[in-house]
Amino acid sequence: MKQEIETIQTDALEAIGAASDEKSLDDARVAFLGKKGRLTAASAGMKDLSKEEKPVMGQLLNAARQAITSAIEAKQASLADEADKKSVQGIDLTLPSRPLPAGAIHPLTQVKDHAIQVLRRMGFALAEGPEIETEFHCFDALNTPEDQPARNEKDTFYFDSGKLLRTHTSSVQIRTMEKATPPVRIIAPGSAYRRDEIDATHLSVFNQLEGLYVDTDVKLGDLKGTLEFFLRSMFGDDTEVRFRPHFFPFTEPSFEIDIKLHAKGQEPKWIEIAGCGMVDPAVFESLCEVRGDDVFSPDKVTGYAFGMGIDRLAMIKWGIRDIRLLIENDVRFLKRFA
Repeated sequence: MKQEIETIQTDALEAIGAASDEKSLDDARVAFLGKKGRLTAASAGMKDLSKEEKPVMGQLLNAARQAITSAIEAKQASLADEADKKSVQGIDLTLPSRPLPAGAIHPLTQVKDHAIQVLRRMGFALAEGPEIETEFHCFDALNTPEDQPARNEKDTFYFDSGKLLRTHTSSVQIRTMEKATPPVRIIAPGSAYRRDEIDATHLSVFNQLEGLYVDTDVKLGDLKGTLEFFLRSMFGDDTEVRFRPHFFPFTEPSFEIDIKLHAKGQEPKWIEIAGCGMVDPAVFESLCEVRGDDVFSPDKVTGYAFGMGIDRLAMIKWGIRDIRLLIENDVRFLKRFA
């Protein structure tokens, strides 16, 4: 049997060495190592050997199988190298390669990062909260009455559980104040969801940036100065900004902020970009009830809050006429920002 194993190994190595392609190499593997291969057949004879012969023959069989397997692997690598060499024959490898198109950061991400940088320099810290919210954090804690249209199913995405997709990131302000103590100065960028009809200036899913500052002596002038500085840092010192009186249930007094949009080929027009105001004392009172203390008592602290659409900021920055362009992923459009 020893002589048979040595003969099989010699024949296998010769067949492997003579293989000229993957098919002939695989045929050799099957012929010697397959279920009906010669070495497999020789292994079946182990049952007829004595106890003394079995260990010796077993070692020879294993050594032969290892030698054949190693030869197959080496031949496979050799055939692959030859195929690679043939694939580049006639090609001048010294020629410069074709340039690959470079990727770029999405315009919405560019604007968000810029806005965060500006506000971080002004002392605001980043805060996060869940996108699936409770009615309390999204409405009740923000002094929003039950008959407010924003709470209607026609305006808000509700789940069967009673929870909802947050309509603004103002809920992050509440969650932050539930745990923190004054002074609080945070910004909360993130997604918001509303049942808005999609058009050139509205999306049902959009990106929002909320801000909150609460301390012992925060005034309306602080709010106005902060937002004017922020918007002019974003768009230039000559940016035209206006504040219009408005109503929000969670701020009093409240304002909407417009910026004049200069779109190529169109007359300049004012576009709403943010809402803001001084935090309503009712919000602080509700918060004190939840916390069980008076650190946010309206007798002790004041604050301001603001919220703006990052998508609108991008429209202003680059004069984009239609907000839908920012979500359509048309490479021809996105190349403008590469």
